[in-house]
Amino acid sequence: MPEPINPLTRKLAQLAPFSAADRAVIDALQSPVRAVGRHRELIRSGQRYDGLLILIEGIAIRSRVFHDGRRQILNIAIPGDIIGFPACFFETALYSVTALSDAQVAPVPFAQLLRLFEEHPRVAATIFWSFACEAAIYAEHLIGVGRRSAAERVGHFLLELLMRLQAIGLADETSFRLPLTQELIADALGLSLQHVNRTNCARRGLLRSKDRLCKSAMSRGSLHLPNSTAPI
Repeated sequence: MPEPINPLTRKLAQLAPFSAADRAVIDALQSPVRAVGRHRELIRSGQRYDGLLILIEGIAIRSRVFHDGRRQILNIAIPGDIIGFPACFFETALYSVTALSDAQVAPVPFAQLLRLFEEHPRVAATIFWSFACEAAIYAEHLIGVGRRSAAERVGHFLLELLMRLQAIGLADETSFRLPLTQELIADALGLSLQHVNRTNCARRGLLRSKDRLCKSAMSRGSLHLPNSTAPI
């Protein structure tokens, strides 16, 4: 049997072609790994960090919690995502990252990432291209909050997750399984729980709960995401 492809390697390989040596460099970034328990913080807002984390297994959320307990989820981190950007460029982290499930992460010192520009510039450029893709997705979230209806926000959110999970082999043509709740979706989309309920996700077959997981089944439809071809 062929060896499984590490999630970041699989993700970046869709942005640019890599040589065997490039793939070996990316694989090396994803080892060694450490286990993180469910609901444990990977990054705490206000603390200083000098490195990044590559999520190897599990799901995490980037969020900001307000003094009154309200929470805004910035996005969902899935295997292959690099956690800690842009916190490593600031004096302290701007938001917290919490494991939504049991997870495994690979720590990458920031200095090691910078060395890639000298030693493996194509790999470094592709990693930073993936950061640009992530920034474009954040822009779509702002558009959603400003101009999309509750039903459109939920649909876009689920389709975005579908496409991201397909890129790393964790979704089929129309469905995926993640530990999503309606409360989590509401916090991610700037909606009240009542608004999410009114979208009738369960009745329309978009979300089906089983074993504390949600299965999302849908057609692709129209979804604006950044072009996946890196011009390098």
